[in-house]
Amino acid sequence: MRSYLHFLANCQSLELLWDKHCAKMNDYGFDRLIYGFTRYRSGTSLGDPEDFIILTNHSKEYTDVFLDEGGYHQAPMVRWALENEGACSWGILGQMADGSALSDGERKVYDFNQKMNVTAGYTISFKSVSARSKGAIALTAKPGLGQDDVDQIWEEHGRDIHLINNIAHLKILTLPYQHPGRALTKRQREALQWVGDGKTMQDIAVLMGLTSATVEKHLRLAREALAVETTAQAVLKAAFANQMFILEA
Repeated sequence: MRSYLHFLANCQSLELLWDKHCAKMNDYGFDRLIYGFTRYRSGTSLGDPEDFIILTNHSKEYTDVFLDEGGYHQAPMVRWALENEGACSWGILGQMADGSALSDGERKVYDFNQKMNVTAGYTISFKSVSARSKGAIALTAKPGLGQDDVDQIWEEHGRDIHLINNIAHLKILTLPYQHPGRALTKRQREALQWVGDGKTMQDIAVLMGLTSATVEKHLRLAREALAVETTAQAVLKAAFANQMFILEA
């Protein structure tokens, strides 16, 4: 465990971190994971899905429904994660289902999960760093393991699993993440960085060796890529995704 925590502390690649984390959780009996984080939560929304950080090793058949078609909106354990912090056994799902505590939408997601053998596991809801942010991870047990088996695993290793996931979550928040639909070019990022440093358009043109019109074009394209209206919003959103002042490989 110490070796893995050292890896988490020093890892500089989100892709490598996720691959290793999936393998580590598999060692504990959890072979399918979904991690999600948003900084754009409001009273009525989690924000634009394209701004989420989503990491998963579930099959495309599963993610097409649960993620792309918005099944997570009605997922009972997502509701739990939004209302709580800490770790929770999926054993409560059976109690909710038996007690008719699930809405029609939640029942639909519950039945879909049963069909896809997403039946036993734990959800960890991370401590929020602001009122607008929320992160959680769902750990699905390997096929053949029942919830009683998983609860026994948690009884023995739960404190370590919880700690590892908390540290992985905190590390993820420090690493550059870019949704494929929100990618910035090197020039767009550089222009935003100079804006973040408080430089004027004329200053940036000199520093980048471009005309002011070309600088404005890069900033306009950056705003479009990030789906914001102002350059200040673009700087903030790029900073949230750790895309500002990043070290080139």
